Amino acid sequence: MAYYCYMVRCANDAFYTGWTTDPLRRVKQHNAGQGARYTRMHGPVALVYVEEVADHSAALKREVEIKRYSHAKKAALAQGSTLVEELTGGDGDRGPATEDGGDSRNAQAES
Repeated sequence: MAYYCYMVRCANDAFYTGWTTDPLRRVKQHNAGQGARYTRMHGPVALVYVEEVADHSAALKREVEIKRYSHAKKAALAQGSTLVEELTGGDGDRGPATEDGGDSRNAQAES
């Protein structure tokens, strides 16, 4: 089973980082109000970064690592993400588009 660490940009321009086995399903859950409390309060979200990791443990560790990044470093990570385009087929189905802004370092993801 594949595991992914992902990052979404919330409507308040903050980044939310989490892990999942299916990034596209997870974004849909966040936008349907079935995701984490933080994204329910600050949605809708747009997928901006996805990274495949080896296993569940690696996903959790990478999630914590990314959450410690500054907002600027998270934005740079999102800019360099190519897996998002591969997962969405390049059709831009990342969710609602938003702009740069705040940071949600303490937000945690559910899978």
